[in-house]
Amino acid sequence: MATYNPVINKAEKTFERSLTYDLYTDPKVYQQELNDVFAKSWQLVGHVSQVEKAGQFFTCDVAGEPILVTRGKDEVIRAFYNVCPHRATKLEKAEAGTKKIFACGYHGWTFHLDGQLNKAPNFSGEDAHCVSDRCLRSVRMEIGEGLIFVNLDDNAAPLAEVYGDFFDRLAKFPFLGELKRINQKTRVIKANWKAFIDNYLECDHCHVAHPSFIATLDMKNYQIVTCQNYSVQASVVKPDRKMGTTDLNEAEFQGGEFYWLWPNLMVTIYPGPANMATIQMVPIDHETTLGVYTYYFRDENLSQEEQDLVTFAEQVRAEDVELVELEQIGFRSRAFNQGVYSSSEKAIVQFHEMVLEALGR
Repeated sequence: MATYNPVINKAEKTFERSLTYDLYTDPKVYQQELNDVFAKSWQLVGHVSQVEKAGQFFTCDVAGEPILVTRGKDEVIRAFYNVCPHRATKLEKAEAGTKKIFACGYHGWTFHLDGQLNKAPNFSGEDAHCVSDRCLRSVRMEIGEGLIFVNLDDNAAPLAEVYGDFFDRLAKFPFLGELKRINQKTRVIKANWKAFIDNYLECDHCHVAHPSFIATLDMKNYQIVTCQNYSVQASVVKPDRKMGTTDLNEAEFQGGEFYWLWPNLMVTIYPGPANMATIQMVPIDHETTLGVYTYYFRDENLSQEEQDLVTFAEQVRAEDVELVELEQIGFRSRAFNQGVYSSSEKAIVQFHEMVLEALGR
């Protein structure tokens, strides 16, 4: 990946231009991004708490591909294309569940939890030998700090190599290994997926749009650091602040850390009780995005403190959605065809450089 330079040309005292706005409005760009960004990057699909026992599974879509993740009888977690090798039928229709064997609803082919063919009823006798190796096609899958990622690119670099020391940073939070995926919410956003990422990667708008956020965190010591294919924002809580009923000075974790991972994943850890949340921006089309918000706590029966934290986070996200939907209107305008970067927007510069590199521009 590229090395990212400061956004201000100090010699000329000029600011570099941002991405051109057609990259947020052109359906052809969206189609190229599916192939060159989302089908070639590590995508978060779930958490190990979803497949704690043998036979548990869940399904999802990545860059338009149906995916099946399950834990085998040997306790190994695997990912497959959720497609029958006989006639390309989608194999498992449920979003999640527990099974001893997977069965195709078209011709009755069945598969073991490790993807191997069990029976092909319409191939008997000598024909059976012809399909004995027709197993489910596996998908590259890796796990980092309990998070399950898949990559449709068979030649992609390993997860740890792509994101450098990111998982080492997460490992410093001792409570992460105790967390479970508690719930997930989705929201259709009327904006290009990159608009939300841009918004997340700077906090210049926080003083204008997020009064509860700046009332809680010490913005004078707010830091944004770019790293290998990710960036991190961090601060600590102000003295004597509370988030709902939570006394933040007595909290399990008193700082806030907010990560972005190329291309569309955000990981947030808020002050307060042990927590983590992930945000994914999944493009529906060139001007519509599915926001996927997933919460991780120790127990599904949330305490009042944990409920307050969720309420706080959702308020901030609702404020961001309103901003990016207004921004998308402007992207379509003939008034301007691109913006400019401030010196505090280095994480956006990093993201934009990576977008341009992936698109070959």
